[in-house]
Amino acid sequence: MDLNFLFALLGGLLFLAFIANRLVRFTGVPDVIILMATGVIIGPVLHWVNPTQFRGSAHGFGSLALILILFEAGLDLKLRELVSHFASGFWLSVTSFVVSMTAVALIFRHVMHFTWVPSLLVGAVLGCTSSSIILPVLQQVNLRREAKVMLLVEASLSDGLAVITVSTLMDLAAGGNASPRGVAWALISSLVLASACGSLAGMLWSYLLPVLSEERFWHVLTFGAVLLVYSGVHFLQGNELVAIPVFGLTLSNFPAIRKRLKLDDKNAKIDWFYQMPMQSENHHEQMLSFHGELAFLIRTFFFVLLGTLVVFSEVRKLAWLALGCLGALFLARFIVVQLGRFAWRGFSPHEREIMVCFFPRGLITAVLGLQVVETRGTDFAFLPSLAFALILLTNLILLIGTLRARRILPQPETAAAQVPVENMMA
Repeated sequence: MDLNFLFALLGGLLFLAFIANRLVRFTGVPDVIILMATGVIIGPVLHWVNPTQFRGSAHGFGSLALILILFEAGLDLKLRELVSHFASGFWLSVTSFVVSMTAVALIFRHVMHFTWVPSLLVGAVLGCTSSSIILPVLQQVNLRREAKVMLLVEASLSDGLAVITVSTLMDLAAGGNASPRGVAWALISSLVLASACGSLAGMLWSYLLPVLSEERFWHVLTFGAVLLVYSGVHFLQGNELVAIPVFGLTLSNFPAIRKRLKLDDKNAKIDWFYQMPMQSENHHEQMLSFHGELAFLIRTFFFVLLGTLVVFSEVRKLAWLALGCLGALFLARFIVVQLGRFAWRGFSPHEREIMVCFFPRGLITAVLGLQVVETRGTDFAFLPSLAFALILLTNLILLIGTLRARRILPQPETAAAQVPVENMMA
């Protein structure tokens, strides 16, 4: 490919991604649909891009974009609101993932005649809600803050649940042994380890940041710290996708915790850490801006790249299977939301109706699909195309949900009700 043409193509894609992102607030169309459609046009349709040249880098791009999005989500959260709505979000995340995974597994078990472990493996890949899609959409819909926080917690936890479940099932598929007690212990220990490492790293970086922020390129240094936390927790066999938002959450909230606990009282014992100034609000906004723009850049290229990898012949073969999986996922979501009405008594029927549509598949589904193919080989060669189809279909349902929300949910009448999602937990 001509280098000048490549630069022009990359520049054009960034302009398109910016426009698509801004159109979300007016049209409700998730930008991921436009990005994947663009990839299909420049790849399989016009053949401007040879996807075989980039196939090996797709997994890396997706993982990096996911890391940045989760870190940004952690920076956005406020601890008080997270604690208030964690139980409901945790329940929604676990039940939605388990029921969705089981529903898809039943299709592959009885329709495709897979054995149970491969069936559950496909179900785990397709069973999680995408935080990379939910986060920007929540900024545009008029759900009450309680519902937004709960959906945000669900999406953040769902990514981690999918990763650890897929890892466990791939170990079983490779001949490993795991009892229910062993799986439960592995899940709990990985979550505890990830939370502890993310919290400690966030507290340490919160102390160092005021000094480092006086130097040039401190944003890049923070990005380096995020990657080290991810790699370190993975090396320790913790859940790295939980450690990243915990790192961001601690980094964002620890200065306020110090202030509330009066650790910055002038009468307190003076030490090296105490003498560090508090992280300013300006630093927090700069971190959000830098990592948000970096995530936007990498996420754009990943979804376009995913579109270029589509093989139309495979998608046509999988059309009925994709529709069957979509039906199973929608039914699972409906059941879980209706069961949750006993726990969320304050939610109206209209809000529950909208929440049923909020189950988009996205970045983590594509990344895990590519990972399973790389690990398990040709037996799962269909998975990237199936993942692409379900990402597209579930985002279309999300679009219906956002358009429906504009019609049936009351518009905010006061300035207090118009708090955007990034500040709604302040």
